[in-house]
Amino acid sequence: MLTIIIPSFKGSKIIAKQLDEFILWLDKSIASYEIIIVDDGSKDNGETKKVAKQYSCRYLENEKNLGKGGAVKNGVLNAKGDYIIYTDVDIPFSFESIKEFYKYLKEKEFDVVIGDRTLPQSEYFEEISWFRKLGSMVFSFIIGRLVTTGMFDTQCGLKGFSKAVAQDLFSVSRINGFAFDVELLYISLKRNYNIKRLPVVLRNTEGSSVRLLKHGLIMIKELAMIKRNHIIKRYIKKEK
Repeated sequence: MLTIIIPSFKGSKIIAKQLDEFILWLDKSIASYEIIIVDDGSKDNGETKKVAKQYSCRYLENEKNLGKGGAVKNGVLNAKGDYIIYTDVDIPFSFESIKEFYKYLKEKEFDVVIGDRTLPQSEYFEEISWFRKLGSMVFSFIIGRLVTTGMFDTQCGLKGFSKAVAQDLFSVSRINGFAFDVELLYISLKRNYNIKRLPVVLRNTEGSSVRLLKHGLIMIKELAMIKRNHIIKRYIKKEK
């Protein structure tokens, strides 16, 4: 079974616009699945919950706004599927990517599968504004120099894990904000998990809320936190 996690902060209208087509595709393409919508403290008078109920999705709620990482963590720790994929609120990438990620997790037995917008087969950067392109390049440069030593695209909003690996990573993760993806991959590298990079095709950009200066400064602070957490051994695997 596949669990798909969609974190949302005041995103009920965006989700509602995407789910008809997405669920129709899932019903034809994935034999067994669940969708978990995690409301990250939106305080939207139950609008996100109504959307989840309308489309027969599981609904979880953070009492306060924690950040995307906190929403995804809530979904992961409550997932029923043997494999877990999370994506952004606007489901921005081609649905076929979900199927491809699932194949590499289930059939090819990779621990972690991530979208990489820099791969030649990806159709992403030519579809976005130069400002967003610049932002992605800046973030990738900072991350590559400070944390992952030149590693691949860490910020793509599509990632998948086996359930055991996801629960391991999120049981020790500390970052709920913008750099939570980086932290997950950093821990994965330290654990020597098998990571597969796959190309992605952009289909929608409605949910992007990245601000270059604001999030760049936050990213630098959180990257320093990741390094510190590793040094003081906060990422040691928890015994069951």
